[in-house]
Amino acid sequence: MRGRRVAATASPADFALLLAPGPEPTWAHRRIRWPDFWVPLDRADALDALREALRRAHDGERVEVACRGGVGRTGTALAALAILDGLPAERAVPWVRAGYHPKAVETPWQRRWLRRVA
Repeated sequence: MRGRRVAATASPADFALLLAPGPEPTWAHRRIRWPDFWVPLDRADALDALREALRRAHDGERVEVACRGGVGRTGTALAALAILDGLPAERAVPWVRAGYHPKAVETPWQRRWLRRVA
């Protein structure tokens, strides 16, 4: 599983979780309505899409998560995936900042949303 900016050139993944408007990939994907600097507009749909991405990753598929800048929403989604995979919520933000991007999960409401993921 990897995160990236929507505009970044990437080799096709098996599945993409897209968190911002942009070009439609030619491979399997889901788009979550998630405004920049905020949280998903539809919590149930977002959690369903995140669980699908996690299931696909566990099945050996190459999964990518992407938003416009590749930091806030992508970092929040990666932290949410870690929580859904068993990481305690209080460790998710430091974990994603250490392994993905030091500024991942940009806003207090994104951090608050992560506490409610599990």
